[in-house]
Amino acid sequence: MVQAWRMVVCVGLGLVIGGGPAGAEVIAYPKKGQSQEQFEKDQFDCHKWAKGQTGVDPTQPQPSAAAPPPQQGGAVKGAARGAAVGAIGGAIAGDAGKGAAIGAAVGGTGGAMRQGRQNQQAAQAQQQAQAQQQAARGQYDKAYGVCLEGKGYAVK
Repeated sequence: MVQAWRMVVCVGLGLVIGGGPAGAEVIAYPKKGQSQEQFEKDQFDCHKWAKGQTGVDPTQPQPSAAAPPPQQGGAVKGAARGAAVGAIGGAIAGDAGKGAAIGAAVGGTGGAMRQGRQNQQAAQAQQQAQAQQQAARGQYDKAYGVCLEGKGYAVK
């Protein structure tokens, strides 16, 4: 009985801490009195099977699509374009300086708004990629647990 409890504690700690072959977030208890050696073999077999079923290998570092730093300078670029267009329009109307000033103000506002939208879209794409990685890991954990259950372990 003491040996069984010792094994449960070791297995549970190993899996929670990530000492299992897959660092799985699954806790298993040997219902059929499997030895530690058998458990380790079953763990490895289930890791290979779950990886084959899901394409996820938690033992390998996941490529983290780091969010690009927010881009800046949209207002300045927009102001420069607006000033150029405004100067041309102002020159036709007879006051290139006034046209350039109006164009710079309008262009700067438009450029800042465009830059803000691009930064927001990049942040949303980053969040979506992280959610997909978490969902894939959840599928791996589920497959890993199902395999261990099939080999005679109680799994949580």
